[in-house]
Amino acid sequence: MGVADAGYQATLIEQLIDAKPGQVIEIPPGRYAFDRSLTLRTDGVTLRGAGMDKTVLTFAGQKSGAEGLLVNASGFTLENLAIEDTKGDAVKINEGERITLRRLRIEWTGGPKTTNGAYGLYPVRTRKVLIEDCVVRGASDAGIYVGQSTDIIVRRNRVEFNVAGIEIENSRRADVYDNEVTRNTGGILVFNMPNLPEAGVGTRVFNNRIYENNTANFAAKGTAVASVPAGSGVVINANDQVEIFDNTLRDNATAHIIISSYFSTGYMNSYSVAPGFDPYPEAIHVHSNRYSGGGDSPDGLDLKALKLAMFGLGGRLPPVLWDGYVDPKKLVGGRLRADQALCIRDAGAVLNADGPGKYRNPALDEKSFRCELPPLRAVSWEPAG
Repeated sequence: MGVADAGYQATLIEQLIDAKPGQVIEIPPGRYAFDRSLTLRTDGVTLRGAGMDKTVLTFAGQKSGAEGLLVNASGFTLENLAIEDTKGDAVKINEGERITLRRLRIEWTGGPKTTNGAYGLYPVRTRKVLIEDCVVRGASDAGIYVGQSTDIIVRRNRVEFNVAGIEIENSRRADVYDNEVTRNTGGILVFNMPNLPEAGVGTRVFNNRIYENNTANFAAKGTAVASVPAGSGVVINANDQVEIFDNTLRDNATAHIIISSYFSTGYMNSYSVAPGFDPYPEAIHVHSNRYSGGGDSPDGLDLKALKLAMFGLGGRLPPVLWDGYVDPKKLVGGRLRADQALCIRDAGAVLNADGPGKYRNPALDEKSFRCELPPLRAVSWEPAG
């Protein structure tokens, strides 16, 4: 698109400072250079470009600020533009509600690198979030991340070459659907982390195309996603009431779906957990998905050894892998209650990796997962207009 115009920076900063509720700020076609973060604190503002390939904000020369755009406001819409090469997170929305992010391209143009910003689109502590028709590439943590939020819709996006394509963390009521998720380290993550004010529950992941998520993990050491093995399609970690259905999962080299507890993560200092934190995944319902390929080249020495021992050099891990951890205090007659069970009805035998036994006695099991949970309710909010 040619040389970036640095003169527009002062104009846009002034418009954001002076913005009034209900205002639409139009950014014309062009390529514009910024060396500092942009900030908006006014409710009800729309920031609109001419298209994700026509209006480009580049932060390749960023000298100050932790984000490209930081928003502390409600009723905010960002649409029809691209943000490239931010020093930190590209777009962070903090403590707002009715947030709409659509038709955006977020990209670190040098490809996957640990020095890239952590998050592409990053609403946190928000309510009523819609992220649709966006493209995100190169985030060193998650391309699309929604954390500590409620009533979330993430749909029709393309995420590729991120560590995590899409991550829902410690959030309540999220629908993730119709997305193209490819060439990330892990495709879609549904996580709960300790030491946060609210636990996540009620995420639906459906009708996504999740394939070839085999990019080597390039996250910074010590971060939660640094433990995600390359080749993971969907990873559920310590989260409850998750429904995974009607997805197409193909050629994810470790496993199409991994269900794990907090004890299997590489970022724990010990096997103790924070008071009140539930480290076990429960009420997980996996059904009606389509699987092909994958499992033939798992990432990590433990998983490689597991595959070789159980399935041989030319074999493959099954579509669904469970780490085997279950809360002993919740067992009744050796099983979880029906409303807390792991129900997996479409993948044949599930591989119980025997994490509690240090992976010494893994086993294939189908019978224990033959159950059904009631479907989760859809997220119903939609923005006006």
